[in-house]
Amino acid sequence: MTASEFSLSLKDASKSLKPFAIKLTKDIEDANDLLQETLLKAFTNREKFTDGTNLRAWLYTIMKNTFITNYQRMVRRKTFIDSTDNLHYINSSENVSSNGAYTSLAMKEITRAIDDLDDVYKVPFMMYYKGFKYHEIADRLQIPIGTVKNRIHIARKELKGKLKRHGY
Repeated sequence: MTASEFSLSLKDASKSLKPFAIKLTKDIEDANDLLQETLLKAFTNREKFTDGTNLRAWLYTIMKNTFITNYQRMVRRKTFIDSTDNLHYINSSENVSSNGAYTSLAMKEITRAIDDLDDVYKVPFMMYYKGFKYHEIADRLQIPIGTVKNRIHIARKELKGKLKRHGY
């Protein structure tokens, strides 16, 4: 494929890339920049593209990887490193104090709400909470998988209602 044919193919494919760029960046200007950078990388690396393969998929991959790289670069720039000699660490976890009272009260309320559930709903809910899959719960309780899903849904709904009244 010649450079002009490749450029024409890029132009055609770029129309479908714009919505993806907007979805990634959530900003039109940043999306335009990402699209431009993607097309530039694609054009400069056109010898790496294999004729007969999906150009759009290749461009989507370039765009996604470019976005991730730019995001990681931005995060690194915003990271503050204290290079002074006093060895003071900003946001050091050694100096953080927390008030566990609210967490303790919340856990007591949650535990109480779970204990108040009917066993029919509590048992499958707790099994699911502990990591069992729906089919494993159905096998152990010897009930249909649809019933398991329904009971877990009802347990969540009841817990949500009970805990909402307490402000959680």
